[in-house]
Amino acid sequence: MKTTFCILSLVFGTFCFAQKEFQPKGSTIMETVDGDLDGDNIPEKVIIYNTKDSTDYGTIREIQILKKVNGKWTVLEKSRNAVLKSGEGGMMGDPYQDTQIQKGILLITQAGGSSWKWGYTDKYRFQNGHFELIGHSSSSGKPEEYWTDVDFNLSTGQINFDKEVENTKEYGSSKKEVFIKKGIKLNLQNRNEKERIEIELPKTKEKVYL
Repeated sequence: MKTTFCILSLVFGTFCFAQKEFQPKGSTIMETVDGDLDGDNIPEKVIIYNTKDSTDYGTIREIQILKKVNGKWTVLEKSRNAVLKSGEGGMMGDPYQDTQIQKGILLITQAGGSSWKWGYTDKYRFQNGHFELIGHSSSSGKPEEYWTDVDFNLSTGQINFDKEVENTKEYGSSKKEVFIKKGIKLNLQNRNEKERIEIELPKTKEKVYL
């Protein structure tokens, strides 16, 4: 029991040292998630920080992915673009929901709005030396008006669009469409870096945003 406690203390102490080494000055930790992200069966550590920096849209967040190499923690990748700022959720407040690791995929979920609501999950896979965006699923709308669900597989390019309309007098009939849009390259570094990408679906003329 004593030996186990010592080992755990050593492991925890090593991580705390690494975390302090890489932690942005003046920041606080929002969330920490463990899981294998590069397929070597060794868990990485994902840490989301509230930094001391801010803009008109609120506090800037930084996500860091730490990997242990030869017994030492190192930064595999980090970004200040992938996690939205604290004020970008609109009337609902902080848009950040959670971060998960599922079957080697990094999932970041964010949401916001007021009476009209939106939410989305970005899915990243470590490939080609970066965490590339391979999937994006979103929902948006307002009860008793309409609700839109989009699932975009960036690896195959397939977009599944589904708009369920309740207020048909105002918004017309419900719509569904499957469309292939290839060639969009986004990753943890350039996600949300520029204006959102707009895709117009050819059949329904509805717009999908990424």
